[in-house]
Amino acid sequence: MARSGALDRARDALRTQLWPLPTIGVALAVVLGVLLPQLDMLVDDGLNNSGARYLFGGGAGAARMLLDAIASSLITVTALTFSLTIVTLQLASSQFSPRLLRTFTSDRFVHGTLALFLSTFAYALTVLRTVRTADEGQDAFVPRISVTAAFVMALASVIGLVLFLAHLAAKIRVETMLRDVHADASATLRRILPERDPSGPPPQPGPPADAVPLVAARSGFLSSVDGEALLAAAVDAGAIVVVDRQPGSSIVAGTPVGAAWPCADVPFDDGTRTTLADRVAAAISIGFERTAAQDVAFGLRQLTDVATKALSPGINDPTTAVHALSHSSALLCELVGRDLGPRLLRDAENRGRVVLQRPDLADLLELAVAQPRRYGAADPDVLARLLVLLRELAWSAALPAHRRVVADQLDRLRTTVAAQDLDPTERAALARLATQVELAVEGRWPSAG
Repeated sequence: MARSGALDRARDALRTQLWPLPTIGVALAVVLGVLLPQLDMLVDDGLNNSGARYLFGGGAGAARMLLDAIASSLITVTALTFSLTIVTLQLASSQFSPRLLRTFTSDRFVHGTLALFLSTFAYALTVLRTVRTADEGQDAFVPRISVTAAFVMALASVIGLVLFLAHLAAKIRVETMLRDVHADASATLRRILPERDPSGPPPQPGPPADAVPLVAARSGFLSSVDGEALLAAAVDAGAIVVVDRQPGSSIVAGTPVGAAWPCADVPFDDGTRTTLADRVAAAISIGFERTAAQDVAFGLRQLTDVATKALSPGINDPTTAVHALSHSSALLCELVGRDLGPRLLRDAENRGRVVLQRPDLADLLELAVAQPRRYGAADPDVLARLLVLLRELAWSAALPAHRRVVADQLDRLRTTVAAQDLDPTERAALARLATQVELAVEGRWPSAG
């Protein structure tokens, strides 16, 4: 079943923004700050001594001082939290990869902490306006329940600050970042890619020479494709539509992103051609950055960026590169169990109408190993991990075509190893690993003994 591109985009946009949850929290806090003092007015006289002992017991002046202290301290703590978050984002961008920023901005713990702090601040300010003293020409009123609730929220904010600092200390660890990227990428591929069809991929229609090109409306990155909208447009126009650019691709306005041609031998009239082109353009979402909405290769891109950055001369951290390659291997082994390559959408009469481009294993494996192989060519540990990655992937691959892809990468990696100035011990160890990859391609995994 085709996924709705609009739904994917909306979910991803809300998940990666810092403002939605804090905004909802502030709105609820203001409503509570208006309604709870009304409850105080109704039940204040009826509170018995046993219940009142746990409530705020000071006068109007003390209530104002407490609420003012809570409000002023919480806005300071919120500013500190924002500052620490920005510092973490800068660290992730400079030390690992700028494409990791989306992982931090989608952190629900950060969203919840900011919502708690801002809600407490807004609630304290809202309740403060209801406190009255007798010298103001009106009856004194101290909303004891409301002030007590503000005190409890302030205590919760203190605990939240401690937990946030602990969470932040764990969040900036490279192990945590790689785990989060892996989890996001795994969730995307499970949502977008169906299980592999044992019968193999269906035949894909090829565009004729006179196919109508479908051009991009603007430049950017292809974020998502609404398959349902494309299928409806193709059926209404009596056409077959092929989108030959996949999510994550860089798009330039005015260049073709696909093609369409009529199912019958009758050419499109001008109105049908224009309507179809407009509907296809509306179904293809183009943004200013890559997202995980439908881009199954984005997680591998992030992991490869971390590995490449770790292998740069300015950082020189091959251990992190090896760790990132381990996550890439796990993702690739999961991907070979999914339906990779172009996807065919059928109409109600089971006729192929829309072809959506998706990466195949060759594309994904090249993305995961090409740059680490190039920039880590002089490091035996990196080369060894690349060989182990190929072995693990060959063992997980069930299709002969997938194993041929692994064998091709093994040949290229052997060429890289042969060109390096390695000592005999390192070269012999890598040769043994390469032999193990060959055996895995054949479906054998001998023990290490």
